[in-house]
Order: sequence, then structure tokens, then C-alpha cells
Amino acid sequence: MTPALRTAGRPRALRRAALPGSALLLAVLCVTSLFVGSGSIGFAETLDALTGAGEDDTTTLLVREYRVPRTVLALLVGAALGLAGTVVQALTRNPLADPGILGVNAGAYTAVVFGAAFLGAGATAGQVWFGLAGAAVTAILVHVIGTTGAQAGSPVKLVLTGVAVGAVLSGVAFAVSVVRPEVFDRVRFWQVGSLQGRRWETVLAILPFVVVGVALTLALTRPLNALALGDDTAASLGTRVLVVRLAGLAAVTLLCGAATAAAGPISFLGLMVAHAVRAVTGPDLRRVLPVSLLAAPALFLAADVLGRVLVPSELPVGIVTAFLGAPLLILLTRRRGGGRL
Repeated sequence: MTPALRTAGRPRALRRAALPGSALLLAVLCVTSLFVGSGSIGFAETLDALTGAGEDDTTTLLVREYRVPRTVLALLVGAALGLAGTVVQALTRNPLADPGILGVNAGAYTAVVFGAAFLGAGATAGQVWFGLAGAAVTAILVHVIGTTGAQAGSPVKLVLTGVAVGAVLSGVAFAVSVVRPEVFDRVRFWQVGSLQGRRWETVLAILPFVVVGVALTLALTRPLNALALGDDTAASLGTRVLVVRLAGLAAVTLLCGAATAAAGPISFLGLMVAHAVRAVTGPDLRRVLPVSLLAAPALFLAADVLGRVLVPSELPVGIVTAFLGAPLLILLTRRRGGGRL
């Protein structure tokens, strides 16, 4: 069935409601994130802290300096990873592609660990640059290996290449953190994917990179739609295929590098959001990308809030997204088969 027929088969009202519905859901979850925490701060105390009616005490500090920036950071990281996953799938024409599965997040994570261990990059502002470099090198490496040799460019080869490269890099990063105990102490919560303890300096450090990455991604909407028809067809329509691929790679690098530096390696978010959004809007990226920009941070916020209330000491958001995303990946491979993806 062609993409046009698949889109036509969906209720038009559902497609039209996707964007405002995602915006409403995101607004509700933002409010929930501000008022729900792993501690015992009540609704009235939180409201007083947010409105300035409360006293300048510990509660006000926790709400303003931790919960508010944590919520804003979840918006940035969720939007970055959601768009990055959609772009990766569009560039590879592979519905299983995800920055985490393809090893891009692991590359950013490994570079950040090396920076912290050997170059003194302890603050997020320094970590961002290492994250960007690691994401770029890994994306190029996986793309080169996955598009050469036997079964060049096949979805299965790209996924297996990404998983293998990501596993190697994660193992190297873990070895470094074990050998250097002081590094392990700094990254042990961050390395599983967490927003705990993040403050405004982290938000400000990644904000420019996420904004540029989002703008670049949205500017690529039409060229990426053309790539979905195949490189030859896209070129015949006037699309500069190599330029689009390089620009898409740059967008993924900015988004994944910044998100990983801030929150650690988060997997499956892009995979889940891209499939959920396409199921509602169809494959047209003019609809998929704007909805993903809202739906991904909504899902990420929901996972973060869920992690705060599931266990007393708080469950890192990276573990929650892994619990949600891994079954989806298994379901997709079983239903559609690796060779037909």
C-alpha cells in the first residue's frame, strides 16, 4: 500500500487533532511535573513557591532551582531525541532506526566519559562539546560500515552495526569509569539516563544546540520527504541528496550530543515517538515532525514523572524509557520481520 493510501485511510479528524492534542497533553504533563516529585512537598507549598507567595526556604529552593529546570530540561531533551529519531529513520528509510539503537547516544556518552576522565570536563558546558564530537564520529562510523560491503544499507545491517558499535563504546566507557573511581562517582547516575539534580546551568548549556538542531530539522522537512522516494527519485526532483544527508547528520549530532550531555544516554524515545506519530498522521514529515516536537517531550516527561513515583528513591528516566521501548522494538521485529523493514 502506498504512503498516500495509508494516509487517506486514517480519519482526517484524527490527523487534524494530533498537533493540538499533543500540545494539550504536553501542557498537562508540564504542570504535573512541577507538582509531582519523589519528596513530600504538597500542592499548596509548590504553588506558593512557583508564585512567589512562599517563604524563601528549602521548599522554594527545591521547586525553583530543581523542579522547574528539570521540567524545562525534559522538554529540551525529549524534543531533541524525538526529532533525532524521526530524522534518522528518514535518512536511513529504516523504521527501526533510533539514535540509541544506532549507537549515536553511546558515542556521545563515551566521549563525555573520556572528557571527564582525562580532560577535566566536569560541567555540562564542557560535556556538550564532547557529546557533540562523540555523536558525530559514531554516526559517521555506523553509516560507513552499514552502507558498505555485503547487504550494504539494509535496515538489518544498519541496526546490527549500530548495536555492535554502541556495545563496544559503552563497554569502553564503563571500563574507564571503573578504573577511575572519581569519574564513576560523577557519572553513575547520569550514565543510566537521568534528570535528577539538573539545574539551570545545564538548561542554558544545551539550549543553543537544541534550538539550532530543531531549526535545521524543520528546515529539512521537504528534502527528507523527497528522500523517502529513493535517492535517484529525490535527485530527479531537484533534491541535493548529499547536502541533505550531511545536514541531517549535523542535526542529529547537535540534538543527540546536547541531549546526552545533559541527561545521559536515553534509548528508544525516538523509536517510540516516530512510530506512534506516524500511526496517527501518516508518513508525511510535514505532519510527523511538528507533532513529534510536542509528543516526544510529553512522553519523556511522563516517563520522568512515573520514575519519581514508582519507587521511593526515584527510578531514572532512562530505565523507564527502556522498559517501554524494548518491548516495542521486539514487537516491531516480530510483526514485520527484519528483512522487510
